[in-house]
Amino acid sequence: MKSILTEPQLSITIDRLSHQLIENHPAFTDTVLIGLQPRGIFLSDRIYRKVQSLLPGVHIPYGKLDITFYRDDYKKVLQAPNETDIDFSIENKRVVLIDDVLYTGRTIRSAMDAMLDFGRPAAVELLVLIDRRFSRELPIQPDYTGRTIDAIITEKVKVLWKERDGKDEVVLIA
Repeated sequence: MKSILTEPQLSITIDRLSHQLIENHPAFTDTVLIGLQPRGIFLSDRIYRKVQSLLPGVHIPYGKLDITFYRDDYKKVLQAPNETDIDFSIENKRVVLIDDVLYTGRTIRSAMDAMLDFGRPAAVELLVLIDRRFSRELPIQPDYTGRTIDAIITEKVKVLWKERDGKDEVVLIA
């Protein structure tokens, strides 16, 4: 097991990603944040809290999206559905999808299908903590990336969150 991001490095990366969002969406007037269930919401919660603290008084619509039934492998993978919590329209909004690891691109494709149930966005951007760039099966690329890594197919990237796993760290498992 190899550490990719330690707790302090993860905190700095989240701060940087939050600042990049603010650079591209200064007033957040037509921008919404959507975290992907299950593990992307730990990152999206932190990004949302950080951006909100940097822009006090600015209302930033924030939701959580479950893609379980939109996955192309949902019949093969027995997974309990998570909660979708989007109480706003995304019609003509700039949507920032947030997930922890971008691997094959299939999760993001599923998220875009699921997102259309809430309206037709003006634009969609992708923010990920880890981009496994050479593992893509679909032509999907992030707009905001915490760290890009090159890992072989047998290696697994595991993002540990204090809220769920007791500590913050990103590790590569052989």
